[in-house]
Amino acid sequence: MKKKLYIKTFGCQMNVYDSARMRDALMVLGYAETDKPEFADVILINTCHIREKASEKLFSELGRLGQIKKKNALIVVAGCVVQADGAEILRRSPLIDIALGPQSYHELPKILTEYNRQKGRAIRAEFPAESKFDFLPRPQKSSANAFLAIQEGCDNFCSYCVVPYTRGCEYSRPSTEILKEAKELVKLGAKEIMLLGQNVNSWHGDQGRDLGDLIRDMAKIRGLKRIRYTTSYPSKMTQNLINTHADTKKLMPYIHLPIQSGSDRILKAMNRQYTVAEYEKIIAQFRAVRPDIAISSDFIVGFPGETEGDFEQTLALVERVKYASSFSFKFSARPGTPASLMKNQIPEDIKTKRLMKLQKLLQSQQRAFNEATVDKELDVLLIERGKENGQLLGYSPYMQGTVVKAPLNMLGEIVRVKIIGASATAITGKIITQ
Repeated sequence: MKKKLYIKTFGCQMNVYDSARMRDALMVLGYAETDKPEFADVILINTCHIREKASEKLFSELGRLGQIKKKNALIVVAGCVVQADGAEILRRSPLIDIALGPQSYHELPKILTEYNRQKGRAIRAEFPAESKFDFLPRPQKSSANAFLAIQEGCDNFCSYCVVPYTRGCEYSRPSTEILKEAKELVKLGAKEIMLLGQNVNSWHGDQGRDLGDLIRDMAKIRGLKRIRYTTSYPSKMTQNLINTHADTKKLMPYIHLPIQSGSDRILKAMNRQYTVAEYEKIIAQFRAVRPDIAISSDFIVGFPGETEGDFEQTLALVERVKYASSFSFKFSARPGTPASLMKNQIPEDIKTKRLMKLQKLLQSQQRAFNEATVDKELDVLLIERGKENGQLLGYSPYMQGTVVKAPLNMLGEIVRVKIIGASATAITGKIITQ
């Protein structure tokens, strides 16, 4: 019988991609994935270090899994928490057998093959000279909407962020490697591919070419219906990439472009390398070439030293831009970052009050955007079961969660849907044609 692998993933799309590649590597060794950790021979927890209390979430999950796992099951912890706190998490939890940083997960098959309980636990948290992508097997399975990492790491060193310390400096994969993986994903059933990177639009895998050129090449892949990319950094946006939204039909009319704050003073303290005016100019350029484009963003409230005036500037920016969706968070100090040592830390109650006010505005804008699609016809990629029997959930071109009544055999299909209802979080529709 095949050995069983259970995977629990925390965090961003890049972590989801990393988990899938570790799964692919172990499938080559004969492992089969299971959704029941009590049956697993290897339990893999892929961690995220971006948000507060990341380590506590890990230990909580370890406690749960430790009570139900098989006697001889191995527990592997991977990801950014290992890179940041590897020695500490091994000290705190004797349940962990193997710990891998995000640049070392390609070594997992070798480590598992050679693992010997008598020799103690294994940890890999180095930044190797060679790219991990060179050692990974070809994809073994794919969903209808697949992730594909094209760039990793960050050279921006925002004062609140741990990514440069956990993911390393920027690295871009060459287009030949990316296009090969994309074609393999399409053969395995992918109809939509999301290109991933910590700063995806700083991709420079080929000399003299940018992400817009790569997307145009990908659009030529037969069977690939949709292309998306995330997350973009404002000052790395090129006019060529913006123009791609006008001339490439397969590129969806959606862009996630984090601003973080509407105050130039706070942006400077964050070490974000742009101003509010420069950000709004980029938004205007996108809307000039693709008027219907959906804009989403990230916001941090309560950054050290943020005044009521700074916060009001953020609200004013949101009012001007009008977002289709957004993510917003209270500032949480990450150990080792410059912002964690800054004076004028904002009290928790003030951060909570500001966040609630911002989220109320953002949610009203998302509701308005969703309501504007009612009575329109949109193409929706159906990807999973809905909450109720007979429902499937998919995504519109504008990245709206879309609920329809449909049989299970339509999963993975792109269907024409007439939108008949909307809320702040999703839209509902009726299938017209497949």
